[in-house]
Amino acid sequence: MNASYDKNSAVVVLPPVRGGRLRDRSLRAWLAQSDLRPADEPRELLAQVTDELGLPYPEEGLAALRMWGQTGDRPTVWIAAADPVYLEPRLDRLWLHALQLTGGVSSDLRGLFDHLQAALADDDRFGFIRLGSNGYLRSDRPISSSAVPACVVDRREPGPFLPTGDDTSVHRNILGEIEMALHGHEVNERRVAEGLQPINSLWLWGGGRAPEKVTRPQPPLFADDPLLTGYWESATAVSDSWPGNFAACAEASVQGFVAVTPEADRRSGALEAYLAELRELLRTRRLRRLVLLFRDGLRADVRSVRTLRFWVRDSELLE
Repeated sequence: MNASYDKNSAVVVLPPVRGGRLRDRSLRAWLAQSDLRPADEPRELLAQVTDELGLPYPEEGLAALRMWGQTGDRPTVWIAAADPVYLEPRLDRLWLHALQLTGGVSSDLRGLFDHLQAALADDDRFGFIRLGSNGYLRSDRPISSSAVPACVVDRREPGPFLPTGDDTSVHRNILGEIEMALHGHEVNERRVAEGLQPINSLWLWGGGRAPEKVTRPQPPLFADDPLLTGYWESATAVSDSWPGNFAACAEASVQGFVAVTPEADRRSGALEAYLAELRELLRTRRLRRLVLLFRDGLRADVRSVRTLRFWVRDSELLE
């Protein structure tokens, strides 16, 4: 990001808003009066945020950045993310479900990754690491991996997102061994018995080494997202946990900020409360501009009151 970024604006990541989730009429009108539009295609969060801020997007090493954000230490080895998914067989294709989005997989991953490490790992070549609900594959040499996380592929065919090229055989072989090792594991048998989707594969993505640490001007980050945190850490930029409200973010930063509300926040009325607080920050001119990134792909660019389209009262994008 260059030093000319807008220091009186905020980029905010919010819960989904489509499907009639937003019922407050005044807030619906406020959003409809802004520049509201859907994303052209699903993208992971770091790509959206760096695009909004004009920051460089990493060419590789997204998994290493995420691990950096989780541990606070820069990984020194080649790392790919290895995240839990359910591949649902349909009549003529597979359908991918990103199980991290459903929550409650951390405890199950412990047993599965211990099993993978014992059954498949070769300390000289590769190994498996689990950190919370995130998994990783360590390798002594680069392995082809997807460029996007499982959340981008969720409820879609995985084929178009798999790595391509002449060196994908190692990826296919490792993935085949992983799926065989997971098949019939007691953790998955229990999940099926409880009516849960089994973890029958891992999505390998973001492979590479962590970038060298640099110093780059970026607005303060308030988030618990490890990939974003790792990216900010790699730039020697200020970051902190999500404080629970936007007033605290504005109070801690006089030059704008990036804030990411918790993905797991499913409280009734949370979306309305977030939007009402942001509208007030704009009204009192503590911020001049808001870029709202909703987790279901909508983007709203909200500026001062003078630029709102007052004749618009609603938007079909919110239906």
